[in-house]
Amino acid sequence: MKEKIENILMNIRPDVDFSTEKHLITDGIMESIDIISLVTELEDEFDITIAPDVLVAKNFNSLEAIVKMVSELVD
Repeated sequence: MKEKIENILMNIRPDVDFSTEKHLITDGIMESIDIISLVTELEDEFDITIAPDVLVAKNFNSLEAIVKMVSELVD
């Protein structure tokens, strides 16, 4: 799952090292259009729905946070 998510992120922002970056949202690395694209891709890839209450910065600040969020939604 982590590799799939990292590939999705790399397609959206190939200029970012997602394996080391821990502040994607708080440092402004990922912009709102990036998050919209990411949410759409994650929902399609993993057949999940990311509800508005889950769309918070802490869930998108790092690759690990995104993997954790998706894992919880898949279960």
